[in-house]
Amino acid sequence: MDAIRIERLSKTFSNGRKALDEIDLRVEQGEMVALIGASGSGKSTLLRHIAGFTASDAQPSQISILGRPIQQNGRIVREVRSIRRDIGFVFQQFNLVNRLSVEANVLIGALARLPLWRRLTGAFPRGERELSMSALNEVGIGEHARERASNLSGGQQQRAALARTLVQQARIILADEPIASLDPESSRRVMDMLRTLNVEHQLTVLVSLHQVEIAMQYCKRTIAMRRGKVVYDGASSALTPALLQKLYGDDARELLEDNPAADSTQGTTSRARVIPFDAARSA
Repeated sequence: MDAIRIERLSKTFSNGRKALDEIDLRVEQGEMVALIGASGSGKSTLLRHIAGFTASDAQPSQISILGRPIQQNGRIVREVRSIRRDIGFVFQQFNLVNRLSVEANVLIGALARLPLWRRLTGAFPRGERELSMSALNEVGIGEHARERASNLSGGQQQRAALARTLVQQARIILADEPIASLDPESSRRVMDMLRTLNVEHQLTVLVSLHQVEIAMQYCKRTIAMRRGKVVYDGASSALTPALLQKLYGDDARELLEDNPAADSTQGTTSRARVIPFDAARSA
């Protein structure tokens, strides 16, 4: 059973722009996959559709999470909230409540499995509080549990968001540009934590990135998007500057910025699937 399965997914905005165009993808359980593309390629829109935040065009299509449809033919299913319990969504801007403590923000991950009176009063059981502290310690910020979230650095706030997914007991993490606003050291720590969640907790991770170097370092598989289409799906090691230039043209510079790891001597793999953009567009 796939963790994520997408069939014929399209999305057209009200201004007529095609944000997603006939997307077909599968992500296996336990994979850590990078989603790359220049600004406006459709990465964030795709992740929001997978999470059931946004409905697709009203045409035959389906997105399934762990075998359960989360949306079909342009409609989000009624059971979306129960399905979302398996999805931890990590936002670029952390999505923490600044006035609450770090611990309280992490405990929000437990709300879906608590009775209404506990949700309204904030009376979390001892077991949930222990789970919260364990998660904070695992991501390396346990000593900040009682501080206001606004006091943390950007990297620490992002790690708190990852701790929240552990408390949520999610099985899939969708991370939307989680290191875009972080310094290099904080970026490394966040990506290391995502890899730990993937390897040690066996969580499926789909992370959107701008930097090809980071994709190559942390993810064996990369999905590349351009103008709403998947133009490459295969081994990250095959993403040479020459291939990126072929896929993206001038936009390749945005992805290759500060990218010494992309060496043209790296080989390709039989798993790679390169879809010529112009050909796909005219199909």
